Amino acid sequence: MKKRIWIVLISIILVMSLFHIPFSKALVFYQGQPQKLLAYLPLQDGDTFQIIFTHSIHLSDVVEKYRVTTEDEIQQYEMVYEQYGIGMPSNAENEEVFVYENGKYHIKNMHRVFPVIKLRNGKTVSKHRLIWGENAEHQVFFNDYFSPGEYLTIQVSHLSLWERWKGVKIHD
Repeated sequence: MKKRIWIVLISIILVMSLFHIPFSKALVFYQGQPQKLLAYLPLQDGDTFQIIFTHSIHLSDVVEKYRVTTEDEIQQYEMVYEQYGIGMPSNAENEEVFVYENGKYHIKNMHRVFPVIKLRNGKTVSKHRLIWGENAEHQVFFNDYFSPGEYLTIQVSHLSLWERWKGVKIHD
């Protein structure tokens, strides 16, 4: 009888441990310190996503394009915007390419790598969007998941079943 109880207890402990083993790569949105998992978007190495925000002064969209690296970092590979303005680059750096196409400025061939992205969801002009998918076919507004003005930390993380259960999966 005691042997069965021990087997049951060990089985329960093993199953509970499995819920805490990180196995699923995702783009994760955290809030505050300590970091509270708010939402996540399942992604794999090489997957791309875009963050679009409306510039608070000239009120046109700025598109920042990123990809997930094999080192679980975020690489910015392109930026697109319509107007020069405060906070907007006026030229490319190093091996980047600055072009004007279809009425928009593009900085291409970017290799800027970030372990995390610190971002504040728009408060005054709150139109931040997240776009992903092979042809950028999925889009959600940050305000569907986060409060206007909320400070976020975005990073690539491996989530356990428990963490996935605690957070909100982003979907269109």
